[in-house]
Amino acid sequence: MYIFILLICLGSTVCFSQEEYNYIFKNETEGYNCFRIPAIIKAPNGDLLAFAEARKKDCGDFGNVDLVMKRSRNKGKTWGALEIIADNGEFKAGDPAPVVDFHDPQYPKGRIFLLYNTGTATEYDLVAGNGLREVLYKTSVDNGEIWSNPVNITLQVHRPKLPQYNPQYNFEEDWRTTTNTPGHAIQISKGKYKGRLYIAANHSVGDKLKDNYDNFRSHGFYSDDHGKTWKLGTDIDFPAGNESIAAELSDGSILQNVRLQSKKYKYRLLAFSKTGGESWDTVYLDKQLPDPICQGSMLDVKHKKKHVILFSNPDSQAKREKMTIRASWDDGKTWETAYLVDKGPSAYSDLVEIDNNNIGIAYERGNKGGIVFTSLSKKKILH
Repeated sequence: MYIFILLICLGSTVCFSQEEYNYIFKNETEGYNCFRIPAIIKAPNGDLLAFAEARKKDCGDFGNVDLVMKRSRNKGKTWGALEIIADNGEFKAGDPAPVVDFHDPQYPKGRIFLLYNTGTATEYDLVAGNGLREVLYKTSVDNGEIWSNPVNITLQVHRPKLPQYNPQYNFEEDWRTTTNTPGHAIQISKGKYKGRLYIAANHSVGDKLKDNYDNFRSHGFYSDDHGKTWKLGTDIDFPAGNESIAAELSDGSILQNVRLQSKKYKYRLLAFSKTGGESWDTVYLDKQLPDPICQGSMLDVKHKKKHVILFSNPDSQAKREKMTIRASWDDGKTWETAYLVDKGPSAYSDLVEIDNNNIGIAYERGNKGGIVFTSLSKKKILH
């Protein structure tokens, strides 16, 4: 199904309504009640691979949730059959964070990493110490056709104090939750940390419950040896740091863009690292980026030989609506342009570079509207 677009110009922002949507994952189809949490990458052969959480019972975050994938061989115009990539039985497998490793000499054609989380309880129960989250990954060397067995890296990138599940899960830090980005991860392409795989994440410490998220922090973890070992970076020292996404800046530094789980802010938190995510140089609340407390995506691209950072999220502080892509030409210091993708309900999203001229965005039509895909020319976004 193609998207028909009616353009309406409002000042410097291009607005349009979409009468028909190109669904990747449509709710109440293919054996699932609800699809949420999109992540999308371009495979080494040019195929687009879209991942999501497929939720059996309802749109709730936990329970019987499978990690699924669909493929597009024609730049997102149509999508193939649903494939289950990870199934955790009656529990959750989700929070997909895919990335392609192009710098491993053992795999010169590229190897895909898909980081994901499993969970045995709701977030509230996890924070109370009643349940476990783990971190795993699978890889593919044939553009996502076949996936490896899962590798559990929880001991390297999580700090649970739950010896009743595993005697080695006995860290004094006592992280109750951990969550990958969600959305695509990155590989640094230049500078001192060239080749590093970096996954933005967040965690909580201690037993605070309900609406108090001051014990949450954003962080990241990384591998410098193509997934053989993983290390944790330091926390971004700002309370209520939740789901995060990273992008590479023009000099090889990292910018991490953080959802704040706090009603008193309603803006994005930006953190800059010159050490490839090991530590943080500058952290501040960016009032150029309003947010309704929701996940967002970020992507670095080239346009007219310049390095551009794109950021997508619902452009509202009131509710999840008005999916918008903003652009920064100065490594995230200012955001000069904004493009309204969808004026209606919208929530989580992920950005992908389709080719030199086009950007794709997979996004939720609100919390319960399924996941759709739109292709946009860089010229339209960067007008």
